[in-house]
Amino acid sequence: MDPTQQDDAYTIVIFRGPRAKPLRLSFPRHILRNILIIGVVLLLADIAVLSHYVVRTQEVWELHSLRSEVLSSRQQVSAFSDAFDGLKSRVLSIKEMNQRMRVMLGIEVERSDGDLLNGRGGEETPIENDAVGQNTPVLNEATQAGMLAAREQPCTTLLIPRLGASEAEAATMERGVRQEITWLLNEIGHQESATQKLMDEAEKRKDRWNATPSIWPVRGWVTSGFGPRLSPFTGRPALHDGLDIGAAQRTPVRAPAYGRVTAIGYHAKLGHIVRLDHGYGIETLYGHMAKHLVKRGQRIKRGDVIGLVGSSGLSTGPHLHYMIKVKGRAVNPRQYILE
Repeated sequence: MDPTQQDDAYTIVIFRGPRAKPLRLSFPRHILRNILIIGVVLLLADIAVLSHYVVRTQEVWELHSLRSEVLSSRQQVSAFSDAFDGLKSRVLSIKEMNQRMRVMLGIEVERSDGDLLNGRGGEETPIENDAVGQNTPVLNEATQAGMLAAREQPCTTLLIPRLGASEAEAATMERGVRQEITWLLNEIGHQESATQKLMDEAEKRKDRWNATPSIWPVRGWVTSGFGPRLSPFTGRPALHDGLDIGAAQRTPVRAPAYGRVTAIGYHAKLGHIVRLDHGYGIETLYGHMAKHLVKRGQRIKRGDVIGLVGSSGLSTGPHLHYMIKVKGRAVNPRQYILE
């Protein structure tokens, strides 16, 4: 073998025993160097691939964690939105209650278009067809109440963030939430102040409060509301000056406030009636009763039984006709019922 070639190679000698001839393996140095370089390159490549895998795995876990947090936040915001809507409804209920208390205490009411307190006087009065068609839309109480509630509701809506929302969308949502919270805080403060004033005024006006109708005269269901309706007898539009409350025959009728019996008797249309004078220009009338249980001039307290439900007079079945007049004008009894 060429000595120069031996100097440029690595030899591995393997001894196989005391008598066996040693086994010699020679490897050129450049081949071993290339193998070593390739091994290092492969090792570095493996390390790079493994590092990339670890980084991507960590990013995937972070993405899953972020998605879970966003979903949790969305659920929390949704729950907050529901709770906020509930609070908003309660504030509006308090506002409506304050309006009713203003009416009963004789304080000037904060009116709005289509006020439900604009009652019409007299018994059921026919309305001409032309008048109905041109100028007098017949609206039931549910429609009127819905229109009033729609005017009182704030126009903003609480938004719920979606997955992948941009910063601009998130900012818009945040502004919407802030507007809702600002409205709610302002409304709560206003209603708290109004309620306190009403409580102070009620303390000063205990006598008027005791004399103001505030409970249902009979437990039942409203079969005909106050205001425009189709007459059950003629089928034509007419104005109804009270509430018809359906109830079982001979159900007790109770006085809604302190007062004095000013009239009892029989009316051709209203049957057996009782009229109470509560003072302060407030009168109540109860019709279609089976019988009255009071006497003219008798003093009555809130909750006292004054008669029994019947179907006397012009009636289609057992019910109570309940009417409230303030200074001679019929008003909607629902505005005086707090229960």
